[in-house]
Amino acid sequence: MNITIGQVIKDLKAGIDVAAPTVDQLSFGHERTVVTGIVTAFSATHSIIEQAYALGANLIVSHEGFFYSHHEAGDWLRNDAVVEAKAAFIEKTGVGIFRFHDYMHSYQPDIVLTGLLRKLGWMAAETQRAEAIVDIPAMQLAEVADYLKSKLNIPYVRAAGEPTMLCKRVGVLVGYRGGGSSAIPLLQQQNVDLIIAGEGPEWETPEYIRDALHQGHSKALIMLGHAESEEPGMEYLAEMLAEKYPKLPVYFLADAPVFQVF
Repeated sequence: MNITIGQVIKDLKAGIDVAAPTVDQLSFGHERTVVTGIVTAFSATHSIIEQAYALGANLIVSHEGFFYSHHEAGDWLRNDAVVEAKAAFIEKTGVGIFRFHDYMHSYQPDIVLTGLLRKLGWMAAETQRAEAIVDIPAMQLAEVADYLKSKLNIPYVRAAGEPTMLCKRVGVLVGYRGGGSSAIPLLQQQNVDLIIAGEGPEWETPEYIRDALHQGHSKALIMLGHAESEEPGMEYLAEMLAEKYPKLPVYFLADAPVFQVF
């Protein structure tokens, strides 16, 4: 039985309620097209699209937007050479691209958060809608940073706190959930020692940590990076799709970190 792009999208959305408006949509390709292979990725970058095409996969499930905005690109990208070259390449290859963001985060538990916890070996965590709390063997902050780099195969993390501080109770947040309204209540009400997040406004949680340290509290923060915190979820999604469609090739593709530390 042939599986169409529309069927994959229908299956991904099945049983999940998401309030309108949503950013999740098929931006390239046609629902009636028969799927030859699926690629999951944090973002459908030009490089990812090239790799998908080379693999013979004609559907990319991308968590984030692929034209540099959470919502559809506005007039500020009109006639942009980079955008035009990327769009032309997508049209040339015929690859379909489905954005899977709001629905993905609305699964219970959140697929993205679950993917990160699985990668870290922290599946015993207590998960809520947008965060997880896990009790770990006591480790110094610097040791936790090394553990994260090793498990996620990333070259660096950013940390705020005393390197030798012992961390035992950890709050985990993915993507852009590292802002004050999400992270600080975990530090206050759930008595976590350490927040691990993708990213967030740097004038919120990091400055709270700064003041907490100044007042003598043992609190810390590690920022993984947005992609670095969510790519494990896309890898987990690839496993889910491979199980759902055993006769279809399914690949998870990751880009190298976009930032370098000099």
